Order: sequence, then structure tokens, then C-alpha cells
Amino acid sequence: MKTTWKDIAPVPTSQEFLDIVLSRTQRRLPTQIRSGFKISRIRGFYTRKVKFTSETCSEKFDAILNGFPRLADIHPFHADLLNTLYSRDHLKISLGQISTAKHLVETISRDYVRLIKYAQSLYQCKQLKRAALLYSFFYCSGRMATLVKRLKDPLLYLDQVREHLGRLPSIDPTTRTLLICGYPNVGKSSFLKSVTRADVEVEPYAFTTKSLFVGHFDYKYLRFQAIDTPGLLDSPLESKGPIELQSITAIAHLRSALLYFFDLSEQCGYSVHAQIELFKSLKPLFANKLVFLVVNKIDVMRPEDLNPETAQEFQSLLSAADVEMLQLSCNTQEGVQEVKNAACERLIADRAAAKVKAGTNNSGDVGGRLADVMKRIHVAVPEGGTRETFIPEAIKNMKKYEKTDPERRKLARDIEEENGGAGVYNVDLRADYLLENDEWKQDRIPELFEGKNVYDHVDPDIEAKLQALEEEEERLEAEGFYDSEEEIDDEEEAQIRTKAELIREKQALIRNEARMRKSLKNRAVIPRKLVKQPLSELEEGLDVLGVDTTDLGLRARAQANTRGRSVTRSRMGTEVSDGDAMDVDSTPRDRLRSKSRARSPATNRREDGVVDATARDKAERQMKLGQRKMNRMAKQGEADRHVGTTMPKHLFAGKRSMGKTSRR
Repeated sequence: MKTTWKDIAPVPTSQEFLDIVLSRTQRRLPTQIRSGFKISRIRGFYTRKVKFTSETCSEKFDAILNGFPRLADIHPFHADLLNTLYSRDHLKISLGQISTAKHLVETISRDYVRLIKYAQSLYQCKQLKRAALLYSFFYCSGRMATLVKRLKDPLLYLDQVREHLGRLPSIDPTTRTLLICGYPNVGKSSFLKSVTRADVEVEPYAFTTKSLFVGHFDYKYLRFQAIDTPGLLDSPLESKGPIELQSITAIAHLRSALLYFFDLSEQCGYSVHAQIELFKSLKPLFANKLVFLVVNKIDVMRPEDLNPETAQEFQSLLSAADVEMLQLSCNTQEGVQEVKNAACERLIADRAAAKVKAGTNNSGDVGGRLADVMKRIHVAVPEGGTRETFIPEAIKNMKKYEKTDPERRKLARDIEEENGGAGVYNVDLRADYLLENDEWKQDRIPELFEGKNVYDHVDPDIEAKLQALEEEEERLEAEGFYDSEEEIDDEEEAQIRTKAELIREKQALIRNEARMRKSLKNRAVIPRKLVKQPLSELEEGLDVLGVDTTDLGLRARAQANTRGRSVTRSRMGTEVSDGDAMDVDSTPRDRLRSKSRARSPATNRREDGVVDATARDKAERQMKLGQRKMNRMAKQGEADRHVGTTMPKHLFAGKRSMGKTSRR
């Protein structure tokens, strides 16, 4: 359970809240928009502005609401303590105003996003954004900045509560606790300072302690906390102030051992009778708690020195309930540790009994968690009675080590100093090996022998087994076991060889097929030279089908002559064309060339189809506009950067508190 409030984030003032939200909106979102943009882009720009501002406000409000503790979810001690110090109603009202402002900001965002959706110009979008975010004299209700400014007092109050909560001590209501209470100036703070390291103020006047102070100490390896409460007076509960109510809250809600301090010497300024009456008035709060009457200042007066009437009244407190009396003197430190130890012992026993009782049912039978624990516990007791300790005779007769004794036994440190000291002498770890023969201690232990791990072949009977194998081998050689070989039938051998040959052929086929697949991975399925077929093969195929191919061959040769370059070469005074080798018909070359020119006439794409120069200029402008997006998207590289707006991003990105960015 949360017992410290130091991690609550600071609560900004209303002006700081606005600065944080608006500066984050301006920093995270683009800040340039122009009237030449599409209206959908302008609407999206201002919609993002309003939405981001609303989300930032909601995020900050949520952080404030989640930082403060919920009174219904924390321990009753902390809830009553917060009510005593800060007023539960005031705290709830302030947090409720923050929550209401959060919902109103979200409502404003939704409304203005809906209005911006139907805006028709940049001016309308900008004015709607201003109306949503900032304060306006014409629209005084419902704006985000106006709402935040109205939260000036709640934010200031919550920040003051946060600062005071951070200074409160960390109190765990469930741990082992000693609670010190009583009249002012009876020695409560002095006792806390004596048993703990708490830096509590101790002065010889009343009401020195105005709040709860906590100190910690250890007893039997357990951590205890001791709480010093402000002094109480015997007055009605309605008339008690916040200082006394802190003590009442601690006494009522903390499960602890109560140390009620008495000052029988009356040096505190209050009579013994008044202290007894205060004890009786607090008695309803002591129910189900360990209560100790601690008599302080026994160096001045002890209980035996009281007059009979006061002593009888004092003894009535001890006999009325299970109350134990302890005595101490914080001035002389007499009985301080005894009081602490007695209270801790009783508290440990009481908590253990409560846990045992929690695991039993109404009839007293052990059940529940206690039964589960007892089933897992087993205490082993050795048989044969108690066993006394045994000390070997060698240890009893061992001479005490004296460094100045020349006949002292040598330690490892002495051997190290005799052999050069640290860094020169290395400890012999094999000296303590327990072997049958001490000479074996320095033998080198092989790990690998002939490529094999030695430890895999460790066998105490390995020599006997090896001898038996060698004898069996000699016997088989003497009997001629290895000289006679069984003859294999010729027919069976032929079948085996045939099958082996088939297996080899199959393996070779598989290997070749795999190589072909691997070699064809990055090649075309049909080679390039097989894609184009010669004209002669086409003519032969058509002749087989009964088709006349005369005209087809003439047309193909004519097209080849037309595409080829007519380069004339002078060969012994005669002009020969490049295409003469392909001419097999009597078709004139000039007629074929004229046909080719007629098929593809020369055109002027800039002037054809345009009525006048004005229409041509308009067409060129349209062409450039259509090409602009393509040029913009196609540019790549360090030097091909495009800036969509008039002002580059580096001139307006990164807001500065001082200076300008025009230097860039």
C-alpha cells in the first residue's frame, strides 16, 4: 500500500498549464499553412491543432487526478489523516473541478472539430481554431484557455497539498508499531530519540511536537517503527484542533502497541489526576490493542512515592484492564531499553497469536492457512537422546599460533613470504590431494590421448580385458580362422554386381539432374537463339502444310532491304548495295523505298493539330503543369530536394526562446 506521497508530480499554475499545452501544440505540429492549399488540407491542419491541444489538456488533467490518492482506496488511517490536515470535502471539490474541466475540454474539441469540417476558407478555419483554443471577449464561455484560467484556485490549492504531503513521514499502518501518546511535555519525544535515530525536536515546553514523527529500529532482526504523536488534552473531541486530531487518528486506526506516558512528578504542568482522566477518556480507542502505562522521570518520583489516594487511583488503571506498567527515565537512560524490549516482545507474541487465531475455526481446530503450513513443516529429532559436542584430540592439543615463536607451525602465509611473497609464489593446489601414494600428487593428468578423451576409457579392469582379447586373437590366428574365406556363388555375385551398377547409374542421373536444375536457376527456360526461327524453316513448315510462300518470302526480303542501311561501296568501279545479297526477286529498289516513305510520313508534333500560337502556348502550359508532380516525385539524391512551401522547414522548425533563425 502506498505510504509516501513524495512521487506526486508538481501541479502547474493556470498560466503555466496554458504555456505547456500551447507550446507543445506549436512544437509538435506544423506551423505553416497557406491559402493556396486545398480546403481539405487546410481543414485537416486546423483539426489536428484542436485535437492535439485537447489531448494534451486531457493528458495533463489525468496526470494530476491520478497523482493524488483516492480516499476510498487507501488505508483509513491515511484517509482520516488527509481529512484532518486538508479537509476531505475541499480536496474532493478541487479534484472534481479538474475532472469536470477535462470533460468540458473534450466536449469543446468535438464541437469545434465538427465546425471546422464545414469551414469554407482559411479564414474561417483559423477563427474557429482561435475560438476553441484561446480566450475571446465575444465568446466568454466554453473555451479551453478560459476553462484553464478558471482553475487558478484549485490548481494552487492542489500544489500546496502536494508540497505538504511530500513532507509527511512515511508510515506503514500494517507493520510492527510502537505508538507513543500522552499529555504534552511528559517525555514522548525524548523516548523516541533514545530508541531510534529520528531527528525529533526535544524542548522543555509543551506542544513542541505539532505533527507525527516516525523512527525505526531493529529488534531480533525485525524492523519496528515508533511513532511520536502530539500531546493530548482532556477535552471533548469537538473542541480538539488539527494537531490533537492527528494523535486521535493514529490511536484509532493503527494496529500497534500503545505506550501511554505518565509524569508522576507533575513537571509537565498537569496533575496526575488529569493524566488519569485522559487515559480513561481514550480507553474506547484502546480496544484490541496492547496498552502499557510508562512512568517517566523516575529519577524524580517513582510510583511508590505517591500519596495513598493517588496511588490507589493509579492502581485502578492497572487492575481494570490488561495493562502493564513500565518505568524509565529518559534523562538518565534508566530502563529505556528494558521498556522497548518488553513492548516489542509482547507485540511479537500478540501478532503471532493473531495469525494462529486467523488460521483456526470457531471450534478451535486448526484449519485454513495454518493447517497448510503445519503440513509442510517437519522437525527432525535425532534418536538416542541428546548428542554432546565432540572436539578431536588433535585440535585440543594444537599449540596456539604465535608469530614470534620460532617453532610455530607454518601457515600458507608463512610459506608465501618465504618463497617471494604475493605475485611470485603460487599456491600448490595438488598438495592436499588424498591419494594412496603421495608421489602421485605431482603427476600430470592427461585429458586427451591419441585424439580420445581419457576419462571415457577409465576402467579398473581394462588391462585384464585387453589381455583376454590378445589371447583370443592369437588363438584364432593359430587355428587359421583368417586364412579361409567363404566362396561366393557366381550367380549371386553377378546379381549383386548388376544391382550395384543400376544403383550407380541412378545416382549419376540424380546428380546430373540436380546439376542441371542448379545451372538453369538464373537462365532463360528457352535460349535466346531458339526464340527466333530463320525464314527458311518457316517456308518449309508452310510448304508441308500446302501453303504458297512465294509472296511471303518476297515481302520479308523487301522489308529487310528497307530497314538496312544502303551503304554503297565502290568495288572495282561498280556500286554494290548492302541489300543486294538478299534480292532474289525483280522488284525495283526505288519502288520499295518509296513505299516505305509513304508508310511513315514525317510530322511536326509541336505544330500539328494546333490552331494558332495562343492554343500552342496553352497546350505547353498544361503539359508543364501535368509534368510537375512527376518531376517532383521522381527526383532523388542529395542535390534533388524539393521544398513544397515558400519557407523551408529549417527556418520555422525548432522554436527558440531567444535569438532568431534568420542566420541560417
